[in-house]
Amino acid sequence: MKKPPVATGPANQPADKKAGENVGQMPRNRRNWIVVAYDIPDDKRRTKVMKTLEGYGQRVQYSVFECEVRPADLERLKARLRALVDGKQDDVRFYPLCESCLRKVTLLGKAELHRQQDYMVV
Repeated sequence: MKKPPVATGPANQPADKKAGENVGQMPRNRRNWIVVAYDIPDDKRRTKVMKTLEGYGQRVQYSVFECEVRPADLERLKARLRALVDGKQDDVRFYPLCESCLRKVTLLGKAELHRQQDYMVV
């Protein structure tokens, strides 16, 4: 069984050092903005993928979700989807967006950007 390729690029580079953080480590609770798009010909598998993604983000088009997730949650999502998809037939793509890129998103028509609300437990 072949291992999936390891993602590389700017989204996987360590964040700048901030007070109280170790150099080279991303904050564990920082949410990352990810767009997930999929093309799955089998109805049953496509439904399972869609239901899985509903637990992590907002459906914005038929086969596109916007997710704002912590790194550990993203890894869980990827693992769950790997178990569902057929590598020979299905196509699932993760597009990370940095905060700078997110501010450049252009929306037309009825489109809305679905950001998670911050909350505080009291």
